[in-house]
Amino acid sequence: MNTKLGELPVMSLMIRIAKIILRLLAVLLIGVVSAVIGFIVSSNIFIIFGIEFNGRQGYEAGGPIGFILGALTGLIASSVLLFRRRTAK
Repeated sequence: MNTKLGELPVMSLMIRIAKIILRLLAVLLIGVVSAVIGFIVSSNIFIIFGIEFNGRQGYEAGGPIGFILGALTGLIASSVLLFRRRTAK
């Protein structure tokens, strides 16, 4: 385990755990924000074009689809960006 000079190994481990928890919270927050954005965008698209899906029309049809797609996109993209392996430069 890499520790800085004079730093206790337990403190180094606690700092690493705290960073991982903060990254997880950031991934969840980005997922929620992108889900709301997906909900709004798809609702407007379904209203403008009058698309019908599963017996519903407008925002009732497009909202849940956009919410799910937005959440998946945000969660996948943010987890890839925040948890990828960093190479030494």
